[in-house]
Amino acid sequence: MFIAVSGELMDDKGHMRVIDTGDIEKNTPEKWINFTLSEVNDSLVRMGIFEGQFHWHHHDLEDEFFFVLSGKLLLDLEGDTIELLPHQGFTVPRRVEHRTRAEERTVVLMVEGNTVKPRGDL
Repeated sequence: MFIAVSGELMDDKGHMRVIDTGDIEKNTPEKWINFTLSEVNDSLVRMGIFEGQFHWHHHDLEDEFFFVLSGKLLLDLEGDTIELLPHQGFTVPRRVEHRTRAEERTVVLMVEGNTVKPRGDL
């Protein structure tokens, strides 16, 4: 597993290190990427940088928590769209079809089980 710490990728669990999400954001030119920041028990803390849209998907066994650091995240659910602004979070329950969208560069923290497939269970 690769951990993003202060703009570098490290091969550990992210323990006992300061993780600077601002530095990671500043040094990441990609429009759609996510990094595993740390493993906490059986969960992963990930940081996503989103601009554009992801595909519809679900996770069979795991819930997924999204927390916006900057920008605006749109979470499309069947028949509804949730808009998340900075300092707002939302949990998508397991088995719920969803997709994430961002019309502008958006930085998100995600907490999910360490068995989550980042591209979803299609």
